[in-house]
Amino acid sequence: MTEDLLDRAAALLEKSRCSVAFTGAGVSTESGIPDFRGKNGLWSRYDPIEYGTMGAFRANPEKVWRMLASLLETVDAEPNSGHRALAALEQQGFLAGIITQNIDDLHQKGGSSNVIEFHGSFATFSCLSCGAGYKLAFVKKNAMPPRCTDCKAILKPDIVFFDERIPPLVLQETEAMLAGADLLLVAGTSCQVPPAASIPFMVHNRGGTIIEVNREPVLRHLAAVTLEGNFSTILEELARRLVRVPGR
Repeated sequence: MTEDLLDRAAALLEKSRCSVAFTGAGVSTESGIPDFRGKNGLWSRYDPIEYGTMGAFRANPEKVWRMLASLLETVDAEPNSGHRALAALEQQGFLAGIITQNIDDLHQKGGSSNVIEFHGSFATFSCLSCGAGYKLAFVKKNAMPPRCTDCKAILKPDIVFFDERIPPLVLQETEAMLAGADLLLVAGTSCQVPPAASIPFMVHNRGGTIIEVNREPVLRHLAAVTLEGNFSTILEELARRLVRVPGR
C-alpha cells in the first residue's frame, strides 16, 4: 500500500455523492474476534451445519448453545481505531452508512449511527415460543442456556443462521441504502457468503466505484483502488486525509 493509493482513495471518497461501507469479519479481528472461517475461528471447532442452522437449534437448542456460549465470549470486545475512523467519516459526511455482515455491534460501539446488520446481532435475543425479547445483559447474567422468564423456552440470538433467509426488512433497508450509492468501501470481507457476497457486484454493475480494504484482497478485478493491509491502519489514514477538508 502506497501513499498514492491512499490519496487516490481519499479523493474518490471526497468526490463521491453517496458512499456506503460494506464490512466483514476482517474489520473485527483487530478487536480480538477471530474470523469464523480462520485457523482459530468458530467453525474450526464447531461444524457450521451441525451447530449453525435453525434446524439444529430447533432440534437441540442445548447443544447449539455450547457453540453460542463460546461465541458470546468472543463478541464481548471493544471497537478498534478502524471502527472509530469509519464513524468519523460518517460524522463528517463522507459515508452515508454501513452495511455489515458482523454480529458484534462494534460499529455502533465505535460511534457509527446508520448501520444495517445484514446477518443480525448478538445484542438481542428472542423467545421462539412466546415472542418475548431480551437484551444481551440479561443473557450474560443467567445460566447457559438462557431461558425466557415467561415460558422457560431457550432463547435464540437475533442472528441469521445458515438455513435462514435474510429478513425482508433488512433486504429493503439494504436496497434503500445502496440505491443512491455511487461508491462502496468494502472492508475485511472475503465475499464468500451469499447473498451478502453479491453486494459489491451489484454496486459495480450499476456503475458505482469500489474501494477495497483487505489483508487478502479479493476484488482487484472490480476495485478502482485496492488497499492491502490492516483495516485500522488504512482507515485511520483515510480519515486523517478527509476530516481536514473544510465544508463537509
